[in-house]
Amino acid sequence: MIKDLTQGKPDKILWQFTLPMFVSVIFQQLYNIADSVIVGNFAGNGENALAAVGVSYPITMIFMAIAMGCNVGCAVVISQLFGARQYREMKTAVYTTLLTSLALSLLLTVLGTLFSHAMLTMIHTPYNIFQDADTYLKIYTGGFVFLFFYNVVTGIFTSLGDSRTPLYFLIGSSLGNILLDGVFVAVCHWDVAGVAWATFLCQGLACMLALFTLWKRLKSVECEGTPEIFSAHMLQRITAFAVPSILQQSFVSVGNIFIQSLVNSFDSSVIAGYSAAIKINTFAVTCFGTLGNALSSFTAQNIGAGNQERVRQGLRAVLRMGFLVGIPFFLSCFFKGPCLIRLFIKEETAVALETGVQFLRIVAPFYFVVSMKLVTDGLLRGSGAMSWFMISTFSDLILRVLLGYILAVPFGSTGIWMSWPIGWTIGTIMALAFYVKGVWKIKL
Repeated sequence: MIKDLTQGKPDKILWQFTLPMFVSVIFQQLYNIADSVIVGNFAGNGENALAAVGVSYPITMIFMAIAMGCNVGCAVVISQLFGARQYREMKTAVYTTLLTSLALSLLLTVLGTLFSHAMLTMIHTPYNIFQDADTYLKIYTGGFVFLFFYNVVTGIFTSLGDSRTPLYFLIGSSLGNILLDGVFVAVCHWDVAGVAWATFLCQGLACMLALFTLWKRLKSVECEGTPEIFSAHMLQRITAFAVPSILQQSFVSVGNIFIQSLVNSFDSSVIAGYSAAIKINTFAVTCFGTLGNALSSFTAQNIGAGNQERVRQGLRAVLRMGFLVGIPFFLSCFFKGPCLIRLFIKEETAVALETGVQFLRIVAPFYFVVSMKLVTDGLLRGSGAMSWFMISTFSDLILRVLLGYILAVPFGSTGIWMSWPIGWTIGTIMALAFYVKGVWKIKL
């Protein structure tokens, strides 16, 4: 159901809007975690299989970064047009986004399939897990067109104030993915390839259903005049938001590749421990990012309606939500780290277990800090203050990568994990300073 976020009490509206998004994240991350749990426990060599999937992860995130950048670019424009009640232009923005996404996703699918071997070589993937990683990456990128479209369509639904429809598709896709993981890996013994094929099939079905539902939903929105199927002017407007978002997301993914390459300089047990821990960490950070995404849509709609004070109220409400969400993640990761890591590896080595637990205990206390950063980033992004948003994000990432390489010399892998809290803290200070400075008001 399309929802107007410019009306009603901000706290109540944001809880109602964000809750389905949270449930979506939980299902999405459970499916991601299930991939690793199933492959770690039922593949032929669980630790190596887990490491192979983990090595591929930062490369797949480069492709996802472009999809998420397009998601953000179209969502800001569509939210602002919806908030301003410009429905014909809003539909034009949706159609233009879908056509552009089709061309871009097909290009990335071809490139990813052709150059998977080269990319794994570039990040110094160990020989004993190289073949499995290459197999996983080729199948994943082969179905990337579905994943790309699904994420863009989800962003469109969210920009229209509808966070429930994507939830229904995600629940079905996640449950189906977990079921197929079990069948392909535990029963058919396809190992890493089974996990990749499960993702391919479920994302393909979810993509088709989401596109059909969006088409029906847009038909129900009445507007004056006929919207254009493609508009160069609208593409230019979307690109003004999408390109900085793509650069930001891609920069994060490239930074993660550098970090993965550094981790790969250690043995496969360290890689496996890191792969398990980063899945859990990603779960937490994605939840905080979801709060930022919700505030981004809320901000964009209210800026479209010209309501500055409501944007401030929204930020305060979502910061409180971030603190509440951070409590269970901190407690579980800091105090129950060994239990969480053992979920992923059937016969873990002492090194793998110690690596994963150490990572979680170093980063968990700073979840409250990164939640503030991602929420404030959401406001900057929703207001259209993209340059300030990028500065905040880039500073955090550059520091994490540089400090990871510097601190790894005296402290080994522990030094890599220490770079996370430092980067998060500085990035948070910058994002809050930009908000206080009022850079987001310029777009009003």
